[in-house]
Amino acid sequence: MPKYTDEDIRNMSKITCKIAADYLGISPMAVSIGMRNDLLPIGFAIHNEERDRTYSESWSYHIIGERLIAYKYGKTSEVQVQNIEKSLNTIIEQFEEMKKDLVFLLSENENQQN
Repeated sequence: MPKYTDEDIRNMSKITCKIAADYLGISPMAVSIGMRNDLLPIGFAIHNEERDRTYSESWSYHIIGERLIAYKYGKTSEVQVQNIEKSLNTIIEQFEEMKKDLVFLLSENENQQN
C-alpha cells in the first residue's frame, strides 16, 4: 500500500478513491460508499443514471485534496462543508433552470423559422 504525503496529495491533478483510501488507511470501497452516502466529506460523488453500466460504474468521484488532508487530521468542519454543498446545490439548480429556459427559447426560435 503506497504511502502518500500531504504534499503528494496537494500536487496531484486527480485523486482517485484508491489514492484517498491509501492516504486515509481505509479501503477504496469505504471511500466510495462514504462519499455516496455523504458520510465522507472529502469531495463529491456524482451518480450518472444515464450511463448504461453496472451500478458501481455509474458513479464518478471528485476528491478535493485540501478536504482530504483536513479530514485526515480531523479539521473538517461538517457545518462548513454542508454550507458549501448547499450553496453548490443552489447554483446547480439555478443552472438547470437556465438550461431549461435556453432549450425552450431555442425550440421556440426553431419553430418560428419553420
